[in-house]
Amino acid sequence: MSRKILHLDLDAFFCAVEELRDPSLKGKPFAVGGSPEGRGVVASCSYPARRFGVHSAMPMAQAVRRCPDLLVVSHRHGDYGQYSRQVMAQLRALSPLVEPLSIDEAFIDVSDLADDPTDIARGLQATINQELKLPCSLGVATNKLVAKIANDVGKGQNRTGDYPNAITVVPPGQEAAFLAPLPTRALWGVGPKTAERLAALGMTTIGDIARWPEADLARHFGKHGRDLARRARGIDERPVETEQHGVKSVSKEVTFTHDVADERELERTLRRLAEGVGRNLRRKELHGSTVKLKLRWPDFTTITRQTTLPRPTERDDEIFAAAWRLFEREWRPGQALRLIGVGVSGLDTGGWRQLNLWHATDDDSQQRLQETLDELRQRYGRKVIFRGGIDLL
Repeated sequence: MSRKILHLDLDAFFCAVEELRDPSLKGKPFAVGGSPEGRGVVASCSYPARRFGVHSAMPMAQAVRRCPDLLVVSHRHGDYGQYSRQVMAQLRALSPLVEPLSIDEAFIDVSDLADDPTDIARGLQATINQELKLPCSLGVATNKLVAKIANDVGKGQNRTGDYPNAITVVPPGQEAAFLAPLPTRALWGVGPKTAERLAALGMTTIGDIARWPEADLARHFGKHGRDLARRARGIDERPVETEQHGVKSVSKEVTFTHDVADERELERTLRRLAEGVGRNLRRKELHGSTVKLKLRWPDFTTITRQTTLPRPTERDDEIFAAAWRLFEREWRPGQALRLIGVGVSGLDTGGWRQLNLWHATDDDSQQRLQETLDELRQRYGRKVIFRGGIDLL
């Protein structure tokens, strides 16, 4: 029996939330992101703004040059998270098999539901439109690969200048035919360099890839060639994984408005990022064994370094200590940084360590302290209390 997989994408999510907050933005070219005076980047932009060539990840200063009347709206992350949680709750009410990909995107496996998947998609879209007042588009197919590409195609066909709010369905057995006319770049695993190599071999569409013998693709691209052969025929057997199993890492990073060389400011930033990563791990009841550090210099040279801990952790102080040790190995006094980031991978479930019932230890005290900090911050806000100094534990 064919699976029934939905891919949901909230259309211009940040913009849609900002329009709920300020209805006067509707129909106007605006972008959500950082200031154009600094190094602000477009996180999301309205569809009227896209007519001027504005798009996500574009420097905000460039976006304003392309669209002089562009309204710039600063981020309101708390609102976005709140609406995202409401959307994900609606998905889980439909099926327990929900795989969030980001704050505004998810897969849903509805194979166990008796209704036609197109009807399920329409009902879900109507619920999100009417109850949450958010536009969303869906792709419907027998697997994740085709459902995602179907949604991208449906959204890309929008010419109204408003939110697509599209539903694109690929019936069972039509996967390869649907993919065939699309450009190779539409296929997962085909970046600019791979697309160039494929074009040099005469392959410009997904159908061209599908017609090539798998053995020949493997000869040119190795294992990746075999993957391309299967994907080009619309074959994808990956299950929809729940959030707990789907998360591979948790990370946070910040791009400074101006290059920063002050050690104390870099330390405070690194500690704040570590606290954010730890908070997300605890919320997801995860802990990880590998701490990663990301540094970007003013010339855009970027390095990542990682270290494996003796035991998994979800504690802010341990994440920070490991990241700081990596930082000290790479950073020299006076060196300016453009970006700094912290992440934890090697994730597993298990949540908090069990407290020692008979003998209090320093570790137990630190855990109780962490619990208290979390409770205070949840009740009164993140800035209500913070650690001072560099605490290398």
